[in-house]
Formats: sequence, C-alpha cells, structure tokens
Amino acid sequence: MNPHSHPQDPQQLRAWLLGAARRDAAAFRALYDATSAKLFGFALRILHKRELAEEALQESFVAIWHNAGGYQSQLAAPMTWMATIVRNKAFDLLRRSDANVEIDSEQFDGEVMNALQDPRATPIEALQLSGDAKALAHCMAALEGLQRQAIGLAYFHDLSHSEVAAQLALPLGTVKTWIRRGLDKLRNCLAKLERA
Repeated sequence: MNPHSHPQDPQQLRAWLLGAARRDAAAFRALYDATSAKLFGFALRILHKRELAEEALQESFVAIWHNAGGYQSQLAAPMTWMATIVRNKAFDLLRRSDANVEIDSEQFDGEVMNALQDPRATPIEALQLSGDAKALAHCMAALEGLQRQAIGLAYFHDLSHSEVAAQLALPLGTVKTWIRRGLDKLRNCLAKLERA
C-alpha cells in the first residue's frame, strides 16, 4: 500500500509543509484539504462557536503558510505543530472576543493534552483521565496560554528548554523563566487541591 495514500500520513504532511515553505500553493492546498476538518474540530472544541472556530482556523492557516519554513520535524509531528498553532489562535480569539465562552477547564485541558500527544485521540478518550491527571489539567488551565504551552512542550513532549524556545520562537531566557514560574504555580495549585 502506498504510504502517501492516507491523507494524514505524517510523511505526506511533512512533504506538503516543506512545499508550503517553498511557497508551493498546490502543496499548501493539499495540506489544507487533508487537515482542515480535523483542525476545525479542534478549534470548535475550544471555542464552541462555529464562526469563532472558522476565524481561528483561517488565522491558523495564514500562520502555517508564513511559518512553514520554521517547522522542525524533529521537534513535533506535523499535526501536533499545526494543532499548537490552532490552539494559540483559539486562545487569542478567546482573549479578544467579548463573547462569554465558558470553558470547562478539566475537560478542555484533558482534550487538548490528548490531542497534542495523539492527534487521533477522540473526545471520549480525552475524558478518560485519572483524578491526578484531572487535577494537573485543572492547574494547567490556570496558567497563561504560552506558559502552559512551554511547560507542555518541555514535559509532555520531552523537549529541552532550547528546543521549546526554538518551537515557540522565543528567547531561551524567557522560556526558562516561564517554565520555572509555571512549575511554581503548578506546585502551589496542586498543593491547594490536595489540602481541599
């Protein structure tokens, strides 16, 4: 069987991303066709409103087009990298919008963590979390978006601080500070939950 026949085959997605980095519009279109439905579903799980999810998806693909040249396959699978961009754009929209969007932090962060670890994870799988994982997800939800992402990349994806800095296109010192402060916040949050 041809490994490129599956539309979300990581090697094929990687090839399309490389094409997009060379400004190959056909490769970018193929990438969009293969991934947009899944990434839209991911944005919708965060934003709960179709029009906001559509806006997040559109902004994400603009960012993917502009940043495809910076994609590093050794740091993340293509769907993980693109899901991270969608997640960031969705959070940006939440911060910008006046819409009162309710987020169930335990459910949401469980789904996000599972989706980023395994792009094929279903919402049902994402909800099957232990009590400890739910406590961690709750505390992760209290962190700022980029701080949470830095910690997620460092600890859920086993990236070094310099790899996290490269992935987020941020100075190494900033990433180290965010991770250190974020871990302090997580420790305090988890300690409070244990005492509660």
